[in-house]
Amino acid sequence: MSSFLSRRRVLTTGAGAALGIGALGANAVPAAASPAASRGASGAEESRTLDELYQAALAEGSKLVIYAGGDTPTQQDATKAAFLKRFPGIDLTLVVDYSKYHDVRVDNQFATGTLVPDVVQLQTLQDFVRWKEQGRLLRYKPAGFSKVYDGFKDPQGAWVAIGAIAFSFMYSAAAVGSDAPRTPLDLTDPKWKGKIASSYPHDDDAVLYLYSLYAQRYGWDWVAALAAQDVRFARGSNSPGDAVRGGQKAIGIGGSGSLAAPASSPTRFVVADGHPFMAWGQRAAILKQAKNPTAAKLYLNWQLSTTQQQASFNGWSVRTDITPAAALKPIWEYPDAHIDGFPRFMADRAQVERWKQTFALYFGEVKGDPTPGWLGLHPGA
Repeated sequence: MSSFLSRRRVLTTGAGAALGIGALGANAVPAAASPAASRGASGAEESRTLDELYQAALAEGSKLVIYAGGDTPTQQDATKAAFLKRFPGIDLTLVVDYSKYHDVRVDNQFATGTLVPDVVQLQTLQDFVRWKEQGRLLRYKPAGFSKVYDGFKDPQGAWVAIGAIAFSFMYSAAAVGSDAPRTPLDLTDPKWKGKIASSYPHDDDAVLYLYSLYAQRYGWDWVAALAAQDVRFARGSNSPGDAVRGGQKAIGIGGSGSLAAPASSPTRFVVADGHPFMAWGQRAAILKQAKNPTAAKLYLNWQLSTTQQQASFNGWSVRTDITPAAALKPIWEYPDAHIDGFPRFMADRAQVERWKQTFALYFGEVKGDPTPGWLGLHPGA
């Protein structure tokens, strides 16, 4: 019970009554920029080494709080362990929850003057644009910022992507045998009925974008055929991979994976030439009112360091000067990854909601006759 209460306090201390998201941005007044914030806006990259930043963070108070987007509380345990191994004197609190919950918490904390995190790293890309416009983000360029792919950073340093993530489908090599699905079109083959797991597209916006790409590429007849496959939907982009690795389903849709995995890997992540998948840069930012700005800078510099970028789980880096693993191309060289499309998709919240409701109709979450033409797409297109 005590650990639950501790996490709850980190999430909601002083949050007060729930407020509408629109009111939060309109009524909150950012604090004046501190001297540290002014230095961060100078445009120069960080010149201190990690060890120098570490010593400065210890002198600052040795604490750091991060809100990280994710599906399970333990999803960032490896990141936390690696950071503390390198910087053992830092008291790091890293709270993982769905990005769409973290951003609401942060908005409410802004409105009530009870800000908790120093760093936010979230899938809700639109929040970083909004928070920058509100003056909430510290403009700061970690070492290596100039080497980050242009689409993965704010030019003024308000935010920067610290990792590249891709969503597609995957399968169990043992379960599918020699007749593995090669493209999303294969997923509607009747032989896979009852053998597919998927994230809910109307619960996770990245999965929703993946499904929207499928619908636009293959048409609504394909979506209807997939809906007839008795797909097991579950919450969280971890769920399809868990179902495949656990032997519950042969195929998973709407989760992350790695093309750098060896050919002997029991789970295969599929990206087919000429067929859509989706990828994005997971954005991170230091909040201007952060209580521990130096430790926050240490974290961003560590995440963008060549050591960390070369150790990415999927072989891709956000930096242009790091060669991807296993002969992969940089993620921005895959036109079917739609890395520029996802930020635009996330920015249009009304369109996102229309996509959500349409897929909810198709996949049986609500009753009614799906009419996708109102999305601007012909049902057979």
